Amino acid sequence: MQLVADVGGIPGKDCNGFCKYCYFRKVKEVKSFGCAHCLPNKIGCERCSKGVSETQGAFKSPFEVMNEVQSALMMNMNRGEISAYISGGGDISCYPHLETLTANLNQFSIPSVLGYTCGKGITDSSTASRLIDNGVKEVSFTIFSSDPQLRREWVKDPNPQEALDACRIFSESIDLTGAAVIIPGVNDGDVLRQTCNDLEEWGAKGMLLMRFANTFNEGLILGNEPIIKGIESQPIEDFAELVRQINSEYKFRVSGTPLCDPETGGPFAIAKDENEVFLQFIKPITGEATIITSKIAEPFITKIFDKIDAENNVNVVGVEKEIACLITKEDLEKLDLSEIKDAVILPGRAFVHQLDAERILSADGTDRLVGRGPDTLSVDGELSIDMTDENVIERELEEFNDLVDAINFFGMRLI
Repeated sequence: MQLVADVGGIPGKDCNGFCKYCYFRKVKEVKSFGCAHCLPNKIGCERCSKGVSETQGAFKSPFEVMNEVQSALMMNMNRGEISAYISGGGDISCYPHLETLTANLNQFSIPSVLGYTCGKGITDSSTASRLIDNGVKEVSFTIFSSDPQLRREWVKDPNPQEALDACRIFSESIDLTGAAVIIPGVNDGDVLRQTCNDLEEWGAKGMLLMRFANTFNEGLILGNEPIIKGIESQPIEDFAELVRQINSEYKFRVSGTPLCDPETGGPFAIAKDENEVFLQFIKPITGEATIITSKIAEPFITKIFDKIDAENNVNVVGVEKEIACLITKEDLEKLDLSEIKDAVILPGRAFVHQLDAERILSADGTDRLVGRGPDTLSVDGELSIDMTDENVIERELEEFNDLVDAINFFGMRLI
């Protein structure tokens, strides 16, 4: 059981400045997109405005964070072993009270897990040793590259060697998962392999490769595209092949986002032919509906429904957006409504208000019923890197059954 210890923080402000490739760089005023959490008659809420840009607030005091952790602890007293997952909108290594917070958690016998950090707040590598002494047992470290000059230029790290030394100390003593946003021509190729060589030598647990996004369709919905002019992201299949290659060359676990996890077969492990036997555990489909999803997810979901939907009650339509939870109303406006059935299932986390969805999807005069599916249908590489293939398949079956429930409810056929 992990309790979230949210220390707050704002990207670009509480992280010693934006990394050159940061998703939040160039964001100005954020509009309200609309989402499933909005009031029925009002477009906009905390999640789809300030929440999506992670600008809710500056760093919290350690007293406030501890109060939140203790409240959560009281509600989960009988949930077995408990740890605290320390995260925030800024770089948590820049949180001025990180050592105090971890020490306080350690006094309550609560070990700490450090969420994604670039290490840009580390000015002395001995900080890593003190944090380990304070009960930090795991860390996700966005290394980008083990070349200090590349870190200085791209991560904007004022003390790149100190951060890399801290990364080494963490790797030698506790579970460290490295991470790198892959910029074509910058930290891929031989540079990436040298980084992986160093991480493996230091004793790192694994490596997460993240595909660089630079356009609206790739997920930049905050009006900040392109983040870096003149750089094109890798085609998604080329990126997936890079993940598979690196995984085959190293002993530690390698995963990628948005594709792929070679060890578990995710995302959408149940779409693989060798896992077809598990599809028998998905409920029967009795409704008719169109599933709207992302460009990346569409072929996987289509393959699954081709196998389980004997009467072809379901069709899957992919928008140009590559990440389903970042679908906005602009994506829906580009759809050919002749392909859309009378009932439509949107991704649960899509940034589209119900009013907008119904208006856009009924623009051809057909009054369509719009419902929401589960928040996810698989496990992203960021999470699956710590899971087994059985864990991933179990999660996917649960989520697809939730999706079928939505299809059967919203796409109910009248006899």
